[in-house]
Amino acid sequence: MSFPRRVEAVVFDMDGLLLDTETVYRAAMIDAGQAFGVPVTAATYASMVGKTNPECAVMLRDLYGEDFPVKPFFERLWADVELLLEAEIRLKDGVQEILDHLDHLGLPRAIATSNGLPAVERYLGRFDLLPRFHAVVAHHDVTRHKPHPDPYLLAAQRLGVDPLACLALEDSHPGVRAAHGAGMMTIMVPDILDPTEEMHEKCVHIADSLHVVLDLLKRAG
Repeated sequence: MSFPRRVEAVVFDMDGLLLDTETVYRAAMIDAGQAFGVPVTAATYASMVGKTNPECAVMLRDLYGEDFPVKPFFERLWADVELLLEAEIRLKDGVQEILDHLDHLGLPRAIATSNGLPAVERYLGRFDLLPRFHAVVAHHDVTRHKPHPDPYLLAAQRLGVDPLACLALEDSHPGVRAAHGAGMMTIMVPDILDPTEEMHEKCVHIADSLHVVLDLLKRAG
């Protein structure tokens, strides 16, 4: 496999790609469902991966009724997430190595996430990773979120690189759609969600891990 164009910058998703957080979010959502007496399953959570809180709120009301107490549910969910992440937040395998290689190549890089900037600063700050990125696009930086291309287009703009020359790394279906819609060469590194036929069509490669992405970048030179 070779890239269709020269890679001049790399844009990373955060949750499930840089950080091993999706399994924590899933556990917290299932626990919150039990507390509120609704059957949140792993499949329910999977259907919400890559979506914003307001989008998930609509989905929850569709599933459990218009009177479902979304605000208290999310308050419970995010309180549990914070406690769980304090104990077990981890980097995904290969993060440090791929950033080291990008340093070696002198390639700029950005984060494009649906999460808020405080969470980005809090989670990545634990690993002193923020200084290793040249731009961050978080939830409040755009009005249209993934699967719209806006987060990736803004990331490319902030890096000063044509989106067509950017490599995007994503783990979710909405994220892949967003990166592909922005015109970026896109690699999916699956986490919670398996790649579908659509993902294979929209991606230049499906990689088992960031180590595979690193090998591809090394071969590209």
